[in-house]
Amino acid sequence: MKYKRRQSSYQWLFLQRLLCLFVLLALTGCISPIALNRAVIAYDEAVTDSISQQLLVNIVRAHYRQPVHFTGVSNIAATFTFVANAGAIPSPGGLAGATLMPIFGGSLAESPTISIVPIEGEEFTQRLLTPFPQSKLTLLLRQHYDVDMLLRMMAQEVRMAHSERHSVHRNIPSDKAGYEMFRRVVLHFSAIQDHNQLYAEPLLLKHTWKIPSSSIAPDSFQSLQKEFIVHYDAEDDSFVLRKHTPGPILITNYDPDLLPEEEREALNERARDWDVSDIAFDIRAGHYGGEWPMSGMFRLRSFHSILGSLGEALGNEKGYHVEKDARTPPILNNENPDQTLEFVVSKLPSADADLSIRWNDRYYAVNTIGPHARWNRNAFQLLFLLFQMTVTDLPRIGVPSITIAK
Repeated sequence: MKYKRRQSSYQWLFLQRLLCLFVLLALTGCISPIALNRAVIAYDEAVTDSISQQLLVNIVRAHYRQPVHFTGVSNIAATFTFVANAGAIPSPGGLAGATLMPIFGGSLAESPTISIVPIEGEEFTQRLLTPFPQSKLTLLLRQHYDVDMLLRMMAQEVRMAHSERHSVHRNIPSDKAGYEMFRRVVLHFSAIQDHNQLYAEPLLLKHTWKIPSSSIAPDSFQSLQKEFIVHYDAEDDSFVLRKHTPGPILITNYDPDLLPEEEREALNERARDWDVSDIAFDIRAGHYGGEWPMSGMFRLRSFHSILGSLGEALGNEKGYHVEKDARTPPILNNENPDQTLEFVVSKLPSADADLSIRWNDRYYAVNTIGPHARWNRNAFQLLFLLFQMTVTDLPRIGVPSITIAK
């Protein structure tokens, strides 16, 4: 009887220890994904904040005529070590060997290796200094960014077409007449966009050729069908070749696909001499916003020029209020901030700022309070995206790294 009781006690002890092991393994399995999720979010926030602060720092550098420079995080490798232990001791007051109290222990260690590299070199410098192509602006327009915000940040001037000449209006506050005309034009575009009547599409050009059937060899017919739409004309025994090619991107207040072919060709000829960083526009009467018909083109900036213009806004080139033209339709919520991106400069850090940097005993932050807080946040997000469109892929091997031990 005594032997059976002791055997039962050992079995209970074995079951208790096995239960402790299962509980410990379960806890380890729960801790691992929680720690991983927190680490991923923390690293992501750190990298995003780093880029945002560098953008702000470089705007201030541009203001003080200092060299612009960026540093990137090319790789983050974090190793997690989970150590768990378990045991059991006799419960105080219980019979020795009969009642056990489990003991659990564990630790979590993280060893991140972060590779930080300078973003420099000829390729990045060329991308930094090259004006944005028109395709980048239309890509952002399709993300529902305000055309007023896009052009105020990305365009350096607007060229209005007249009968025999162009008038140039620069996006520089010190050029009062040019700046105010530029602002009125982009406000007019914004009003058209608010009513979903603004188009920014490439002109589809149709090219047609007629070739006698006798001049086409049978073995080349199949290759022609890969590049052209081929139609046989039985009346004169010939083949009609058609091909659609995308032309320049055009901002309009009408659907450009409805234009006759002759007008498309005329617009294409007008835009042929323009650069890839020029984006044409054609606002016509008879459509929404047509009370002020206009045509011309915007010349886009480089990212370096954008940083420079924002830096100038911290000094003597600060934007000011410009009222919309009398012919411009109503603008949604009357949104017309004085500045493209408004900053707060103070001697003490602002508690309300999303992020700020310190430079020469002053704190610089994006103004995220007041009536234009949403505009400023969107404008800074736009600046972030433009930087991502400019930066090249960072090298992930063969670069110096900083190991941070926690």
